[in-house]
Amino acid sequence: MPARILLTTCSFQDTPGPHHAQLESQDFEVVRERGPLSEARMLELAGEFDGFLCGDDAITRAVIEKSLPRLKVISKYGIGLDKIDIAATKEFAIPVLFTPGVNHTTVAEHTFCLLLAMQKNLVETVNATRQGKWLRITGHELWRKRIGLIGMGRIGQEMARRAHGFDMEIHGFGNFWPDEIAAQYGVIRHDTVESLFAAVDIISPHTKLTKDTWHLINRERLALMPEGSYVVNTGRGELSDSAAILEALDSGRLAGYATDVMEEEPPPADHPLLAHPKVIVTAHIGSRTFESVPRQAKKSLDNLLNFLSGSGPIACANGVIPSDE
Repeated sequence: MPARILLTTCSFQDTPGPHHAQLESQDFEVVRERGPLSEARMLELAGEFDGFLCGDDAITRAVIEKSLPRLKVISKYGIGLDKIDIAATKEFAIPVLFTPGVNHTTVAEHTFCLLLAMQKNLVETVNATRQGKWLRITGHELWRKRIGLIGMGRIGQEMARRAHGFDMEIHGFGNFWPDEIAAQYGVIRHDTVESLFAAVDIISPHTKLTKDTWHLINRERLALMPEGSYVVNTGRGELSDSAAILEALDSGRLAGYATDVMEEEPPPADHPLLAHPKVIVTAHIGSRTFESVPRQAKKSLDNLLNFLSGSGPIACANGVIPSDE
């Protein structure tokens, strides 16, 4: 009987690449859904699959329990694990595989795309010229601006490289500190996140979502920044307190907010951030390129295939099985 796999990640399904032929060559029964799926939808599907090849679907304790005893593995397309109940996967010995090291370049590029778009008023001026108007708005340089990076993992390091290229003053905060990279690009280390906020003009979080980082960017910390500052968020929507962001935008504390992620995706059509004149929102496409999607898709599929065959390298995130990364 072939393994039955639930495939939910839209990037995997929508973007061309060799991962499609690789998946089709397997003796699997593949059920395709358009994620991210809610807990309610996951509960409707749970119980009939040997493996999940998932994106940011709500894989809660209830979903995991209903998926047993058939579910053997969860292969995450990506690195964010906050939508998966990791404690429950450990309790029931379900390995959670993930894909580190495949999208950090793409995410850093998208972060700078958003940052430059804010500084140069790109969206407003392009919209104007498309309407036949010649709108000339004065923008800002990134040169010598002070950027604060929260998290100095792979994406934070790529951000430091690019910020150095713009001759920015780079500040950083994080539990992990890459001494060699920090020295190479002159990253100023902060012992507290409050110190970081008080020292910079731009905040860019690149840290995982946990109970400690939920609403990391909040009213109290935004108040530490100078008037006319910026926040760009390509991490998780929940890292930012949307109400606090809106207050800071309306008061002038923030001159702009750009984000690729929202607390609810897709957000309600009337979400106030979507129409705010100082906000740029992209639809969680920071890692969705023709280059990075095949890398990420192949990694997630290789993880799945190697686990099911019992051979080959596996990147396991929850420690249920030894990881080769």
